[in-house]
Amino acid sequence: MSGNNQQKTILVTGCSSGIGAYCARALKAEGWHVIASARTEEDLAALANDGIEAYRLDYAEPDSIAGFFSAAMAATGGRCDALFNNGGYGQVGAVEDLPVDALRAQFEANFFGWHDLTRRLIPVMRAQGHGRIVQCSSILGLVPMRFRGAYNASKHALEGLSVTMAMELEGTGIHVSLIEPGAIVSRFRANALKQFHRNIDIANSVHRNDYQAQLQRLEKQEQSNSGKLGPDAVHKVLRHALTSFRPRYHYTVTREARLGAIARRILPARLFYPWLARQD
Repeated sequence: MSGNNQQKTILVTGCSSGIGAYCARALKAEGWHVIASARTEEDLAALANDGIEAYRLDYAEPDSIAGFFSAAMAATGGRCDALFNNGGYGQVGAVEDLPVDALRAQFEANFFGWHDLTRRLIPVMRAQGHGRIVQCSSILGLVPMRFRGAYNASKHALEGLSVTMAMELEGTGIHVSLIEPGAIVSRFRANALKQFHRNIDIANSVHRNDYQAQLQRLEKQEQSNSGKLGPDAVHKVLRHALTSFRPRYHYTVTREARLGAIARRILPARLFYPWLARQD
């Protein structure tokens, strides 16, 4: 990527568990100099115990983004071959039940914070003449699902911003890719359930019966992880996005995600959206 023998450096965010934790360790094993982020001291210590440099980052806190960037640049001597934006959470609930503050918080963690960190790194990559920016989006950034409005919106926004950025960086040596996973084994759903109970007035919602039915299904699925791929599936496409001479703009992961993306392309809207409304 860099045209010399220097060790490649990557910043990987959201490494407390799941996709970020797995990818940070896998990339280190493959020879990358990994600078990871997490929010808690416990998670930072776990990464350090595995020999990974890690610093605190909370996408919802601009000061922590600035601090993480400064620490990473000090650790790498001002070098960054790649950025893997990951992390964030999913706010569940019908659009009409979403408090405005909950929607703002969703965008801070899933969109604005990512943009802040990315903007800090682009000048570094421009000066080098190369770089890879990989955004861990979601199939819900392409194919919306009901009761996921806040998360859908944050990922749709990320898709639009990232593709535009990719077009604007054509010819600079900086490539932008989006990974769009379906369900992956992680703590994502458990964290989403916490936010759901915190921000949604279930008892007084017209959707309360649907909520209760979905909660029962989600809790069973969370216990079994049945049918989910592991985070290694994301690492596989991340590796391609980081090392391929011609990385793709979009990497869809999981069978369900690929089917959803295909259906979106071939079905007319009058059939596609009613079909989606019947999915859980």
